[in-house]
Amino acid sequence: MFKINDNYQKLPGSYLFSTIAKKVNAYQEANPEKNLIRLGIGDVTQPIAPAIIDALHGAVDEMGHAETFHGYAPDLGYEFLRSAIAKNDYQARGCDISPDEIFVSDGAKSDSANIQEIFSVENKIAVCDPVYPVYVDSNVMAGRTGTYDPATEMWSDVIYMPCTKENNFVPEFPKQVPDMIYLCLPNNPTGTTLTKDQLQMWVDYANKVGAVILYDGAYEAYISEDNVAHTIYECEGARTCAIELKSFSKNAGFTGVRLGYTVVPKDLKCDDVALHGMWARRHGTKFNGAPYIVQRAGEAVYSDAGKAQLKEQVAYYMKNAAAIKNGLQEAGYEVFGGVNAPYIWLKTPDQMTSWQFFDYLLETANVVGTPGSGFGPSGEGYFRLTAFGTYENTLAALERIKAM
Repeated sequence: MFKINDNYQKLPGSYLFSTIAKKVNAYQEANPEKNLIRLGIGDVTQPIAPAIIDALHGAVDEMGHAETFHGYAPDLGYEFLRSAIAKNDYQARGCDISPDEIFVSDGAKSDSANIQEIFSVENKIAVCDPVYPVYVDSNVMAGRTGTYDPATEMWSDVIYMPCTKENNFVPEFPKQVPDMIYLCLPNNPTGTTLTKDQLQMWVDYANKVGAVILYDGAYEAYISEDNVAHTIYECEGARTCAIELKSFSKNAGFTGVRLGYTVVPKDLKCDDVALHGMWARRHGTKFNGAPYIVQRAGEAVYSDAGKAQLKEQVAYYMKNAAAIKNGLQEAGYEVFGGVNAPYIWLKTPDQMTSWQFFDYLLETANVVGTPGSGFGPSGEGYFRLTAFGTYENTLAALERIKAM
């Protein structure tokens, strides 16, 4: 008789956003006349920028002719895209990252779940709390997290770093030394971030204790403050301790197109084993590359027209974020985030639990958000709203919330 991976059976319930979708769909079916405004999942609403659409059309046309047809992509990604990434995202910021240290993929979610495969199951992971669920869940599937305690909603072999109002949502060095440290900055779900000096302290710490930082920079494009790093490689010593994961989903609207990349510096080693070679082996074995037409679209992100158009889109979403933050504060809510990230993190009113407020908001205002407890125990009593809706829907949602 075949056997299954029992680690999957340890996962409590379904994936957070799957649970939300089921609850929302059930409510909508029971109340078809209700007009729901969805500010829960971090999905973009603005159309793909014209410069990128032009590149997509051009690449599609190429695929229709034998002399310009493209089949399998190179393992790491096409040189034209990796060079554009290296030049614009790193070298322009003074960071020593070369094109052959960049691995193009179908998105940061896949990479953030898969990157743990190159590490021993004996490693201890440290995560901010609250945290993007994929980091923990993927390590549960691998058998790295120990046992789950429903009472505390914590895993026995996971090191939690609470990020709360009391510490300004900045993680503190854990008492127990971790082997793998997950950082998402600017942060999902809290919308807060670290200064460059604070991030440098984490790089120094990781190098000191021999840990690796798995750095999710999916929301880098939304940074507005000068003292916040746009990449961890702005920090001295990061090449020897950090892997960076980036996405085109939030900066270029590629949630439905799918494109991302991971940077693994050649200086990052465990004893004499280079992690770059390990990830290259995994990447080549399990992945056949992002489509040519999508990678051409990614290249257009770095064109002059693409940069200008995407700057406008980011400004559009951050206008939403400012409207949500200011509107909720006017309504008496305690609110965080919304400055360097498109997420608003609010304290639930009247001592409601996160899920109680989810139901109350859905049923009373017909607005969908995300319960903070779904991101970890320190998220209880908080709630996340996204700025990725349309401006009109964002304002309408605020009016509904104020009227509750």
